[in-house]
Formats: sequence, structure tokens, C-alpha cells
Amino acid sequence: MSPAGCSHVNAYKVDNWRQNLRVIYQCFVWSGSAETRRRKVLQNDVRWTPLAKSCICHMCGAHLNRLHSCLSCVFFGCFTKKHIHEHAKNKRHNLGVGEKYSTWEPTKRELELLRHNPKRRKITTNCTIGLRGLINLGNTCFMNCIVQALTHTPLLRDFFLSDRHKCEMQSNSCLVCEMSQLFQEFYSGHRWPHIPFRLLHLVWTHARHLAGYEQQDAHEFLIAALDVLHRHCKGDTTRDDNGKKANNPNHCSCIIDQIFTGGLQSDVTCQVCHGVSTTIDPFWDISLDLPGSSTPFWPLSPGGDGSTVNGESHLSGATTLTDCLRRFTRPEHLGSSAKIKCGGCHSYQESTKQLTMKKLPIVACFHLKRFEHSAKLRRKITTYVSFPLELDMTPFIASSKESRMNGQYQQTVEVLNNDNKYSLFAVVNHQGTLESGHYTSFIRQHKDQWFKCDDAIITKASIKDVLDSEGYLLFYHKQFLEYE
Repeated sequence: MSPAGCSHVNAYKVDNWRQNLRVIYQCFVWSGSAETRRRKVLQNDVRWTPLAKSCICHMCGAHLNRLHSCLSCVFFGCFTKKHIHEHAKNKRHNLGVGEKYSTWEPTKRELELLRHNPKRRKITTNCTIGLRGLINLGNTCFMNCIVQALTHTPLLRDFFLSDRHKCEMQSNSCLVCEMSQLFQEFYSGHRWPHIPFRLLHLVWTHARHLAGYEQQDAHEFLIAALDVLHRHCKGDTTRDDNGKKANNPNHCSCIIDQIFTGGLQSDVTCQVCHGVSTTIDPFWDISLDLPGSSTPFWPLSPGGDGSTVNGESHLSGATTLTDCLRRFTRPEHLGSSAKIKCGGCHSYQESTKQLTMKKLPIVACFHLKRFEHSAKLRRKITTYVSFPLELDMTPFIASSKESRMNGQYQQTVEVLNNDNKYSLFAVVNHQGTLESGHYTSFIRQHKDQWFKCDDAIITKASIKDVLDSEGYLLFYHKQFLEYE
């Protein structure tokens, strides 16, 4: 490089760039108060007074969002919404300045303080921050109830409210950017309902099978939304304490997979040589069969293994979530019509298959299969399923199965791992029939404060209201990772 500087940069400079930079230095107030701006004005030339009062994005009015300034014409534009990018493209002004951006990470000192001071600021019961209704845009209740569940997912909320998303897509096409804006809207303190038209447009664009004004399935929307968010999170990688990218069964370190992805282990055992073939597949949710469906529901006797799981009572005879999970993880004989080639016998043999949880996700979503579709039958299953506020997944993980097979597993309160304990934070319900119905949701605002979300209407709900509901999608969050 010559003493005169880089020739390529010089080619972009305008004649008055030094003056512009001096003005920016004198007048640029990052996020100061009106008094701070007033003092700045008094220190500078009076002709720049209007500029000092308007150190905000000249397109959207924001004074945060990583504000940048053009060096060619002293234009201020936010980086988050790419308004500074649009200005540079439209005006061909290619030089700008902005404060170096880095996401917040707690220091060792801050982590130590958090460990010694576990109490958080108490939020009053009448606080409405985070509560906001959503306008129904025409049979979009299926979307609204999922949005309510996602915006009240503790770790997902913490991610978006700390500006952790780094977009690598074209402007206005990224669903993660829209979700980030949605979180800002929800936690802005505004009380009037939000109109999620941009979100709906992006969903229609990236998940075309959901486009149109017909009623859709909330579970299908959840999976489609997670899939699009996962694909749009290319720049959002999280790392472990050693600085390495975090691992999960989906081999992705984006925030969606870090929170929602678990690992499902499938063990197929040969009935002749007892050889076991194991595969592990990623999952975002667990679909559970219900009594009353055409699929035979395995008879479960309460406490048949001599234990009580998750403190659920069977006195009423109601099916519990634990019953459904027991059925999901029970060994299943595949029969003579489904023989597989055994790696040990090198021949086709009958076998048994058993599913267990190899890796538990941070958020466990349970899908109760209430809609039955077959060649002969289309109906809704209304069987009541009792679900707990707190759920322990220890009996259903692969290590528990291995311990039981070795004769070492005894389920007592002392040995239950706290890492496997979950708290309920959202429930999606469906009222009506298969042909005509409506989705609503219950969400947990604080540790023990529940609200019912019915599109634009938000009302206070009791824990009894939540637990007595029919339940279609159940969202649980790992307890030790919650910060309420």
C-alpha cells in the first residue's frame, strides 16, 4: 500500500468526505437522551443543529438497530433492517461508518455473579409485556396459536431479544428476520393486536403447501415454520464453552436445532441371534397415538412396573401423557410380514423394534394425534389425555433402557436427573370438528401466570383451565435452562 492509501478506496471517496466525517464525528449521538443531543449541538456549528437532532435512521426513524452513516451525504440508516444497504445501492454511495457490532456474551465475572445471585427481578402479576393478540387474517388461527407458543419459548425469546440473528439472505425474504421483528413487537409494551401479514406472506412464499385462505393444521404449520427458520438460520451458529460449534443429531448449530432438535434411537433386535441394529434420527416433535384411534392402543395398567411416573393419577381412569409415552417407547414385535436382514445371522428374521430418546431437546413438543385420516375414515379423536405441569423424561431415554436391561435401573426420586425435567409453557387446542374448527392456545407468561390466546383476544386463565383442556400440541421446556 502506498503512503497515499489504497487506490481502490480512494476511487470511492467524494471530494468532501473529510468534512462529512468531521460532521458525523461531532454530531453522531448513538442512543443518547435529548439532553445529550442538546449538549452536542451547543458544542458544534449552528448550521448542523438539525442534523444533531435527527441522528436516527432516515427511513424508519429508529435510533438503535446498529445505526450507520453514509460518508458521501451524511445519511443515517439502520443496519438491522438494511436501510443503509438500500441507500448505498440506490445512491451508489459506497462508504459508510458504524460502531463495531458484536453480540453480547456474559463474561466469567458476570456468570459468577449470576450463580451467586439466582434471584431475578420480580415481575408483577399485572405486567402485560410479552402479551399481545394477533389479528386473524382469514382462517389463520392455526398460525396465530403457533406464533404465541414460539414467542413464549424462553430460550428462543432470549435469542431474539438479544439481537443474535445475523442474516445472510436478501432483504425482506428471511423468515428469521421477520420472527426477530415479531419478538420486538410482542415485547414492545403495545397492547393493541398485531397484524402478522408479513409473516403470513413469507410462510406462503417458503411453504407453498400452506398458501391460501383454507384452514390448515397447526401441527403441520409448526413443522413447516421450524423447517423454514432452520434453513434461514445459516449465519446463526452457537458454540460451546471451548469455542467449538455445538453438536446435535441434525448436525446443525442454528438456534432452531439447538432448542427443538432431539435424537430418537431405534433399536431393532433379531429374535434368533438377539443382535441389535441401532439408528439415531433427529426429531422436532413426538407424535403420540391415542386410545380411540383405529391403531390398537396397547393396554397400560397404572403403575404396572411398580412405580409412579411424573406424579400422574390414574384414579379417574383417564389416559395420561405418560401412558402415551410408555406406548411410544414399548418394544414392538414386527411380525413375519416385516422380516429384516439381520447383520449377525445374514438372513431375514423376525425382530422387535423399540424407540427411546437418545438426546432430549431443550423444548419437547408432543403432538397428540387427534386427526385420523385413512381410506375409510376421516374423523377427530376427542379422547381426554391428562398431562402434567412438570414432566420427567428419564424413564424414556436410551440410557434408562440400557440400565434396566442390565438389571441396574430402579426408579426412585433420588436418581432422577434434573437435566431431564421439563415444565409446561404452552398448549395448543382445537375446538370443533375435522371439517370446521378453531385453534386457540394457552401460554405461560410468568412462572405461574397463564393466559388464553384466541386470535386478537387475550384473557387470564387458571392452571385448572389449562390442565382440563383437550390438548393437541403440548410444549415443555427444560427446567434448568429457564430464566423467568
